[in-house]
Amino acid sequence: MQDRSVLVAGAAGEGIQTIGDVIARSFLSHGYPVFATQDYESRIRGGHSSYCLRVGDEPRNAPRADGDVLLALNAKAREHYQGLLNPKGLLLSPDSVDAAAGASVAVAFSSLALEHGGSKLYANSAAAGALCAALGLPFPVLAAVLMETFSKRGAKTSESNVRAAQAGFDAVRAALGSRLPRELPARANRYAFATAHEVIPLAAAAAGCRFMAAYPMSPSTGIITAFARHPELGVFAEQAEDEIAAIHMALGASAAGARAMTATSGGGFALMVEAMSLAGMTETPLVVVLAQRPGPATGLPSRTAQEDLLYAIHAGHGEAPRAVLAPSDPQDAIEKTVRAFDLADRFQIPVVLLTDQFLADSSFSMDALSLPSEIPVPHVADPDTIEGAYRRYALTEDGVSPRLFFGQSRHLVCVDSDEHDEDGHITEDLGSMRPAMVEKRLEKGRRLRREMAMPSRNRTEDADLVLIGWGSTKGAIDEAVDLARAAGHKVGALHFTEMWPLPELAFPEGPQYWVVEGNATGQFARLLRAECGLDVEGRIGRYDGLPLDAATIVKELPWA
Repeated sequence: MQDRSVLVAGAAGEGIQTIGDVIARSFLSHGYPVFATQDYESRIRGGHSSYCLRVGDEPRNAPRADGDVLLALNAKAREHYQGLLNPKGLLLSPDSVDAAAGASVAVAFSSLALEHGGSKLYANSAAAGALCAALGLPFPVLAAVLMETFSKRGAKTSESNVRAAQAGFDAVRAALGSRLPRELPARANRYAFATAHEVIPLAAAAAGCRFMAAYPMSPSTGIITAFARHPELGVFAEQAEDEIAAIHMALGASAAGARAMTATSGGGFALMVEAMSLAGMTETPLVVVLAQRPGPATGLPSRTAQEDLLYAIHAGHGEAPRAVLAPSDPQDAIEKTVRAFDLADRFQIPVVLLTDQFLADSSFSMDALSLPSEIPVPHVADPDTIEGAYRRYALTEDGVSPRLFFGQSRHLVCVDSDEHDEDGHITEDLGSMRPAMVEKRLEKGRRLRREMAMPSRNRTEDADLVLIGWGSTKGAIDEAVDLARAAGHKVGALHFTEMWPLPELAFPEGPQYWVVEGNATGQFARLLRAECGLDVEGRIGRYDGLPLDAATIVKELPWA
C-alpha cells in the first residue's frame, strides 16, 4: 500500500486513543507496520487532541507533516486540524462540510451507534468502522480486534461494538462509491509495537535493576507505573514525596548494593541536581531517566523537545564524570538502558538516559525487540580478596576503586560527601590528597570517553551535505535523506546516541554539515563546536512542541 497518514482528532476524553489503538492493532494484525504518535494539550478534558497513525508497506518511524485522512469527532477538531489535510485528503466528520482540501464525508457516528449498537456509547466503534472503510482495511480484521478489545465486558458489549462499527463502515463505503480504496491484502509480516518508555522498565530489570524511586512528572511517569504494575520484574518501586527524596533513595539503594534508578522531567531534574554532584563525589552508580519536554519552568508538559542536552551534561556543582545517552527508538532504548547500568557500575558514576515526550508517547513498529545477548555483570569487589583495611576510594591507575557496599562483609565502608582520603574520611590535605582525588575522578572521565560509541552513518560516503542529529530525531532525519536523494541531492546523516562525553571525532572537509535538533538555540551544534571544533554551515531547529518530520527538514535545506 502507499504510505498513508491518518489523524484521529477530537477533545480529550472523547476516546481518540481508543479509536487510534483499535485501528493500529487492526493494521498490525493484517501485516502492516504502523507508527503512532499523540498530540494533546495539558488538560484532563477538552482542548485539541489527535492520535496520528502512519501506515505503509515498510516501517517509517517518524510522523508526517500532512494527513491523507482526517477523522474529526467534533466541529472544533475539524476546524483545528483540517489545514493538515493534503489536496487529495479525505475528511470524515459528523456534520457535512465543504473540505478545504480533498473530499468530505459526513458520518453520524452517534446516530449509527444508537441505531445499530443500541447506545451512543458505541459511537467510537462506528468512527473506527468509518476509518477502516476509508483506508481499505477489510472489516473482519477490525471486527476481530473489537471482539478481543471488549471481550472482558461480555459478548453483548462486544457484539454491539461490532454492529456499530459495521454501520460506520457501510456508511463510508456507500458515500465513497467509486472512490473507495482497494481492499488491502493480508500480509504475513509481524511487528513489535511499543513506545520507548514501555521497554525501558523491561531492559532495566534485565540489566539487574532492583530499586526504582520517582515522583510522577510527565512524560516520565509511565516508567515507575510500569514497575508498579509488574512486580514480576523484581524491581521495588517507591513513589517518593518529591524528586529530592527520589534520587536520594536511589543513591541509598545503590550504596547498599542494589542497582538503582530514578526518572523525571526537566523540573524534577532541577531538584535532583545537588544529588547528581553527591553521586559524583561519593562515586555511587546511578541511572537517571530525564524525559524532556519544552521549558522553561512548566512549559508545555504534554509536548516534546530536545532542550535539556546541555543541562543533562553540566547540571551539578564541581567537576566529576558522568555519561549522557539519548536513545533513538524502542530497540535503542533497550540497548541504551542496559548500557547505562553497565557504565554506571563500571565507572561508579551517574548516567543520564535522555528521552523525550515523543519517545514516551509514540509507538514504533519494529521487526523485533530483543535484549542484548550480554547482560552486564555486577562490578562489585570480592571482600575476601581485600587484605587489611578496606579503602573505598583507593587511588588506582584507572581511577576506579574496588567497591564494597554497606553490610556486605566485615570491612568498614566509609562514604562521605566532603572531599575525603582513600579511606573515605574527610580531608583538608590540599597539598596532595585533594589534587589526587580530583585527578582520580577525572581519570575515570578520560577513560569513559574512550568507551563512547561513534555516531551511526547513513549514506555519508558521497554526501555533499551531512545532517547531524541525536536521540529521537533519527527516523525523521533518515527519511529526509531518502527524500533529498530522490530529488537528486547527495545528502547523508550522522546520528548520535551517546552524547557525553563525546568520543574523539573528526569531520572530513568537503561536505556541508547541518545540525537538526528539537530546540531553538542549537545546543548540540554548540557542543560540537566546543568539543570538536566543528562550525556547522546550518541549523534546523524545531521548538513549537511538535516532533520533527522529514518534510520540515527538507524545506529548510539550501536548495529548497
